[in-house]
Amino acid sequence: MVHQEPTAGQDPYVKDTPSFIASDKVEGTNVYGADSKKIGSIQRIILEKRGGKVAYAVLSFGGFLGIGDDYYPLPWEKLRYDEELDGYRIDLTKAQLENAPRFSDLDDESYLGRDDRKVYDHYGVPPYWM
Repeated sequence: MVHQEPTAGQDPYVKDTPSFIASDKVEGTNVYGADSKKIGSIQRIILEKRGGKVAYAVLSFGGFLGIGDDYYPLPWEKLRYDEELDGYRIDLTKAQLENAPRFSDLDDESYLGRDDRKVYDHYGVPPYWM
């Protein structure tokens, strides 16, 4: 993995390994579609409180310079890290994602856990709790 200087909010003393990365280094990472075009970036990682499993990543895109973005919960299993892109790749395009489950207010945490089954069914991925 390419070494990057930490951005604001990242702990410069937390080092990546071939298998592990700190959550603050995932947040802000670009996401690319099946066509290798940038779709957006990871805004948050949502973890199951008791079991520690990743419920989903929240992908943001759709606005202009981060204003007016929509937020798309993506099952973690849909993301694959691509070293050449230094970002995550998904097997969908931006156009395919536009019909996916989403929410418009990142500060409204009522979406947490509300539609998990709907999200996993939409992507055809077994839910993290199974």
